[in-house]
Amino acid sequence: APTAPGKKITARLKRTLPVRGPQAPTLSELMRWYCLNTNTHGCRRIVVSRGRLRRLLWILLTLSAVGLILWQCAELLMNYYSASVSVTVQFQKLPFPAVTICNINPYKYSAMKEYLSELDKETKKALETFYGFSEGKSKVRRSVDDWNSTGNDFFQHIPLLKVEDFSRTATELHSGQKRKIEGSVFHKDSSIVNSGDSNDIIGFQLCDANNSSECALYTFSSGVNAIQEWYKLHYMNIMAQIPLETKEKLSYSADDLLLTCFFDGLSCDKRHFTRFHHPLHGNCYTFNSGENGTILSTSTGGSEYGLQVVLYIDEADYNPFLVTSSGAKIIVHDQNEYPFIEDIGTEIETAAATSIGMHFTRSRKLSKPYSDCTETGADIPVENLYNKSYSLQICLHSCFQKAMVDSCGCAQYAQPLPAGAEYCNYKKNPNWMYCYYRLHEKFVKEQLGCQQICKDACSFKEWALTTSIAQWPSTVSEDWMLRVLSWDKGQKLNKKLNKTDLANLMVFYKDLNERFISENPANTLVILLSNFGGQLGLWMSCSVVCVIEIVEVFFIDSLSIVLRRQWQKAKKWWRDRQRGGSGKAPQAGDPERQGHDNPVCIDEDLPTFTTALRLPLPQDSPLPRTPPPNYSTLRLETAFTEQLPDTLELGQH
Repeated sequence: APTAPGKKITARLKRTLPVRGPQAPTLSELMRWYCLNTNTHGCRRIVVSRGRLRRLLWILLTLSAVGLILWQCAELLMNYYSASVSVTVQFQKLPFPAVTICNINPYKYSAMKEYLSELDKETKKALETFYGFSEGKSKVRRSVDDWNSTGNDFFQHIPLLKVEDFSRTATELHSGQKRKIEGSVFHKDSSIVNSGDSNDIIGFQLCDANNSSECALYTFSSGVNAIQEWYKLHYMNIMAQIPLETKEKLSYSADDLLLTCFFDGLSCDKRHFTRFHHPLHGNCYTFNSGENGTILSTSTGGSEYGLQVVLYIDEADYNPFLVTSSGAKIIVHDQNEYPFIEDIGTEIETAAATSIGMHFTRSRKLSKPYSDCTETGADIPVENLYNKSYSLQICLHSCFQKAMVDSCGCAQYAQPLPAGAEYCNYKKNPNWMYCYYRLHEKFVKEQLGCQQICKDACSFKEWALTTSIAQWPSTVSEDWMLRVLSWDKGQKLNKKLNKTDLANLMVFYKDLNERFISENPANTLVILLSNFGGQLGLWMSCSVVCVIEIVEVFFIDSLSIVLRRQWQKAKKWWRDRQRGGSGKAPQAGDPERQGHDNPVCIDEDLPTFTTALRLPLPQDSPLPRTPPPNYSTLRLETAFTEQLPDTLELGQH
């Protein structure tokens, strides 16, 4: 048949010049080619299915499978950054922790009276004025010269006030005058206990030294809390002006605090304790501090093999306005940690034996991206003021102290000094109290930024404490025990001991089980890839090769088609602009419309069979007609370098 060679030539051209895939002229043809050739069965069924209903069902099923894959893969990615917790229990010889002990009363009241005399007089006058309490008129009533002493101006500046609720009128302690309260009112506690008239509230007012109209009234529903807070505020102002060496002498020595000591069944003494001075608790003593490079350990659990000490509290020498409870405070901590007595200290009662059993736990958390903890604190933009290993409390206190120095120009007394700073006192910093309370209010409300900056430590040690209390000494042994202890300390005490001045403390391991809690990645990269493969195979019968194919077609090929079409539009616009500038109309014989420069196939790829069939005919060319039966094969030779066998046979006939 005469048309057989033409069909073979067309088939040869289609095989030689692919018309699908990356060279598809439109995105729709590219998607059709992908659906016909992909390994994912759903996409292929969309194209080959007959009937709109069946095709619609396959579209819904395929889209549902894609949605499930995306959902499951997202869950896998989120679970990849999760961690599993493992607990390991070991039975071995354990290092004994550091035990820091402080007297609840920081300084001997008998030694501090000369520094606190004016403050104590003001406090006693407040008790007499507001509550009718008096220790004797000679101690309360003063001459005019006494009121005009060095600290009197300070007490007059921030006096105690009795505030009449609802009327915003206050009565001053010192002068007895009434004045109108301006500014904000802050209630510092929510206690329902109120002394005196229920309409009267005790408090004090702080004003900005640079702007007297900026004031804040701090009120307390309990008069006890109001007087203690006011006393503590002035107390810190006084203590900030006393040198450290003097304060160490005013506090308790190791001989004063420690009566007896045993560890692991052996006797110990003050040489096993290291003194460190706490601003709010005076001289504290740490057992097994590791300062000399040696850390004690224990190989047996039970109260007989821990630390046993008898403490001398000396309740008679307590400051009656600063502390309202008697006893000692202890904290169990690691040798590299700072003992925050005021935050997590445990109080020890007098006339009682307090047993503290410990369980030791080491914890290890994974850092980023699994959690937001820090390894050493080096990545936290807060200077460590405590010279101890990083902890969240150290960061928070250091951050507040830094903000205090920046905002108020001085440092708060209860925390370490930053370099180049000094503690606040009213003589040098008359505005520090108002600034401190305002700053502390922002800190509590998390408006200072410290809670956002500071992070938990990834590694930490913890001793879980179990406390039990028993009466000590017993009634039958009280007499002889107090006599023996008085004889042991007779040269220093000069008086008979009372059981309310003593506290018995025992700190020990309940068992030698060391628990190690660690976080491990719940998924590894291999498990993640395996889970991805399982989801793709389950919902789309797809493999890694299929994923590569999707990336190639939907990203690389689609992008190349879009860019090529944009490039064609840009070139056409440029040619039209040049022709418009020259004033010449395009001619049929114009070389720009010939061959591969024809507008239909102006891309840089070789012309395909499809694009060749779409070439427009010249305007002056006659319409194509059916070729004569005996057509010349020379035209085929101009298009192909080798002649097909079928055309050779046709030429011989």
